[in-house]
Amino acid sequence: MTLYTADYLDYYLTLVAWIVNNGIWEVLVASGVFAIPFLAIVIHEWLRARSEGADEGNKGVLSSIRIENRVFVAIVVIMFAGIPFIDVDLSTISFDTSRSTQCQVNMPTPSATGWSQSFTTLNNQSAKVPIWWFFMHAISRAVTGAAVAAIPCGTDLRQLRMDIDATRIADPVLAQEVADFSHDCYGPARAKLFMSRPTLSEQQMYDVTWIGSSFFLDTAGYYDTYHSSTPRTAWPYDATRDAGLAQVPSGGGYPTCAQWWSDASNGLRARLLAQVDADLLTRLGNWAGFISQTELDDSVIRAIASPRQQKLNQGAVYTDYGGQIDMTLPNIASRAASDVGMALGAIGFFPAMDAMRQALPMVLALLKMGLVICIPLVLLMGTYDLKTLVTTSCVQFALFFTDFWFQLARWIDSTILDALYGSGWSYNRPHANFDPLMGLNNAFGDMILNFVMAMMFLVLPGFWVTALTWSGIRAGGVAQGLVNGTKDAQTAGGKGSDMLMKAAKR
Repeated sequence: MTLYTADYLDYYLTLVAWIVNNGIWEVLVASGVFAIPFLAIVIHEWLRARSEGADEGNKGVLSSIRIENRVFVAIVVIMFAGIPFIDVDLSTISFDTSRSTQCQVNMPTPSATGWSQSFTTLNNQSAKVPIWWFFMHAISRAVTGAAVAAIPCGTDLRQLRMDIDATRIADPVLAQEVADFSHDCYGPARAKLFMSRPTLSEQQMYDVTWIGSSFFLDTAGYYDTYHSSTPRTAWPYDATRDAGLAQVPSGGGYPTCAQWWSDASNGLRARLLAQVDADLLTRLGNWAGFISQTELDDSVIRAIASPRQQKLNQGAVYTDYGGQIDMTLPNIASRAASDVGMALGAIGFFPAMDAMRQALPMVLALLKMGLVICIPLVLLMGTYDLKTLVTTSCVQFALFFTDFWFQLARWIDSTILDALYGSGWSYNRPHANFDPLMGLNNAFGDMILNFVMAMMFLVLPGFWVTALTWSGIRAGGVAQGLVNGTKDAQTAGGKGSDMLMKAAKR
C-alpha cells in the first residue's frame, strides 16, 4: 500500500508528521492517559441520566446503555483512527512536464523512483498509519487528483505574449533600416491615405496601422510607387527603376517599398521574422490554428517592428462599473490617473504576489503536517467521539483539496488571456483582429484583472473553507493559516521592487 504525495516537501513532512504522531500515541498509551476519556464517558453519561428527571425510568439501566454505546464508539475510533497499523510506504511523484505545460496544472502521476522502500525511515525511525487516516489520505488525494485532471487544457498566452514582447531587433543596422522604411515608405503612404480618404473596411482600418500593411502592399499607388531614399546594396542599381537617382560606387539601388519589404531573401519582412525564436513561432502557431501562417507571421512582426503598439479592443472584453457608459471627460481623466497608479502599484504588488504563490504549497504542506501531529490529542480531548473524528477528517480533506484551488487559480491566470483575447474555436473570440501581444498591448485595461487573478490564490481557498461551514464544518483556520504563513514572503517579495524604485529616484 502506498500514500502518494505531491512533491518532495510534502513527502518529507508527511513522513515526519506520522513519526511524531506515532510517538505521541505511544506516550499516551504507555502513560495510561489514553484511558482517561473512558472515565470521562462514564461520568458524563451518569450525570446526564441523573439530570433528566424521575420520569425516565430506571436511571441505572439508562446510563449503562448510554455508556455502553459511547464506549463501543470510542473503541471503534481507537481501533481504526488511533492505533497505528499500516506501514508508511511513501512514494514520490514523477511529473509529466509536457502535459503540465500544456494544461497549466501539475498533475502528479505515481511512478517508481530511486528512493524505493529504503527512504521510508527518518533517523532510523519508521512510521505506521491508522487504517482510517490511511483511507482519508488516499481518498483525499484521489479526489483532488481527479478534480485537477478535470480542469481543461489551455495555452499559457501570458507566457507567449511575454516571450514575444521580450523579442528585440538584435541587429542595430536592421533596427535603423526599419526606421528608414517607416520614414521613406510608411509615412508617405499614410499621408497619401489621409489625403485621398478611401472607404476602408474595419479590417483594413486596422491593417493600415503598421508598416507591413497588406493594403499598402497590394494597392496601386502606395508601396509600389514609393522607394528608398538612400541606396541599398542588397538591391543592385536598376536603370529603369532608379532612373534619375544617383549611382553610388557600392552599386546599390533604390528598391520600391514593396520590394524592400517583401523580397524573399533580402526583404525586411523575412529578416525581421528571423529575429523571432523558431520555437516561439511553433508554439504560437499551434495555438493560433484559426488563422493562416502568413497572418500569424505578420502579427509577430508587427509586434516587434510596428512604430507603435496597437490596442486590441480598448479593454472592452469584460464589463466593469468604472465611469459612465459613455465616458465623460472626468471619467477619462480619472481612468488615466488610476492606470498610472496601478502601473506603479504593480511594480511592488506583482513580485510580492509571486513570492506568496511560491510559498503557498510550502505552507499547505506544513499545515497538513500539523494536522497529523494533532490527531491523537484531538481524539483524546474529544473523548474519541465520532463527531470529532468526522470533523477532523473533513478538515484533512479540506487541506488536501485546497491544492485543487491553487491549480485552478493558476490555470485561470495562465489561460484567461486565451479566453478573452483569442480562441481556437474558429472565430468565436471577442475581437476582430489577431494580435499575439493580447493583454500586453492592452496592459492598462488588463491591469485590474492581473491584480484580481493574483488574489485568487487566497480568495478561492478562503471561499472553499467558508463553503464548508454551510455543512457545519468549521475550518476557518486553514485559510487564515495560508494568509499568515505567506505574509512575510509576500512582504519580502515586494521589497525588491521598492529598492529598485528608490535607486531609480536617486
